[in-house]
Amino acid sequence: MKSLVPQKIKNLYHFFVAAFANFIFGFPSKSVKVIGVTGTNGKTTTVQMITKILEEAGHRVAMASTINFKLGEEEWVNKTKFTTLSSFQVQKFLKQALEARCGFVVLETSSHSLDQHRVGGVEYDTAVITNVTREHLDYHKTMKKYRKAKRKLFRKVRAAIVNLDMEEPLEYLSCSAEEKYGYTLRVDSQSVCQNMELVRAENVKLGVHGSNFFVGKTEFKLDLPGEFNIENALAAICVGLTQGITLRKMSEALEKIKLVPGRMDRVHNRKGLEIIVDYAVTPDSLEKLYTLIEKIKKPGAKVISVFGSCGERDRGKRPIMGEIVDKYADYIILTNEDPYFEDPWQIIDEVAAGIKNKKKDKTFWRIMDRREAIKKALALAEKGDIIIVTGKGAEETMAVREERIPWNDKKVIQEELEK
Repeated sequence: MKSLVPQKIKNLYHFFVAAFANFIFGFPSKSVKVIGVTGTNGKTTTVQMITKILEEAGHRVAMASTINFKLGEEEWVNKTKFTTLSSFQVQKFLKQALEARCGFVVLETSSHSLDQHRVGGVEYDTAVITNVTREHLDYHKTMKKYRKAKRKLFRKVRAAIVNLDMEEPLEYLSCSAEEKYGYTLRVDSQSVCQNMELVRAENVKLGVHGSNFFVGKTEFKLDLPGEFNIENALAAICVGLTQGITLRKMSEALEKIKLVPGRMDRVHNRKGLEIIVDYAVTPDSLEKLYTLIEKIKKPGAKVISVFGSCGERDRGKRPIMGEIVDKYADYIILTNEDPYFEDPWQIIDEVAAGIKNKKKDKTFWRIMDRREAIKKALALAEKGDIIIVTGKGAEETMAVREERIPWNDKKVIQEELEK
């Protein structure tokens, strides 16, 4: 439920809370290298990759991401549904990282947390931006303000790492960082700004379940498919380069990542189906996901989509998401997905406004119960077909008004498969 207090007033309050939290916990970020990762899509995967690279190089690492937390060897699920926690929780985590003798903290950093001073006082050593595409316009109102919020991460960092394939990358490379890295799959070295290290993926080979590419003379093999995961890997490689880690060591580290929960997460089964769970909650992430599926699907295979849209978020993206899935999927099942205090049927109807090429109850269904929607998808599927369930990823709860109902897409799919 929306508050009547203006956001500027709230942010002023958050500013003083952050200052107090820094004081209470002794300004812990001064004594540890903090790597911040922001962007619309790819943050969580990039954080996992950076952490793996640092660990393989012998460093002790703490990590906070949308899906999980890590302090050295200890790891646990993020059940909060927040990408970046409150300023007190952030400072407490940084303090715990120090006490656990971690030399690095990799912190997934949302635009909301930057705008609301939740990471106020955190002295970031390195800033990484993966991309900026349409999202959170319910909060930021315009893309210009959204991009501006993310620029705050780059204000006082030693190293800046930017995706050159995103829109207006120089906006983030114009910061005063001592080291600047740009990574790309496409940009020519002659067309980039001076005083920047270029990291480019070459000889790219995309496969059904992974990809290969070279940086310089070093080959990288990923068990994660899609160009977007190569972009995530390049961002992590740039971080490794800022810390003097060799490309060979980073290649060995990334090859060990077999799965990022809820991100292109395959559900193994005996029915010969390709079942994929993915977080994809933005038009850009859906477009990239379904473009990949289009490339890898076998001739004659049907694509069955189960998805919805989160409540109390950018309503303008809903019909766009519907239009994107309509373009690629053979069957669509719209369902409930974290409505919060919104009417879930209204959310479904707003997504459905973008679906023009499907017939009701023949190739398109509205099924409120998410478990029933998944059951319908499994009933429609035949051997070789692809089922894509998006919007929740590895989340452990569904937000319905004040309630947080236990929910995990992959577990529910596995339960229904067993039935």
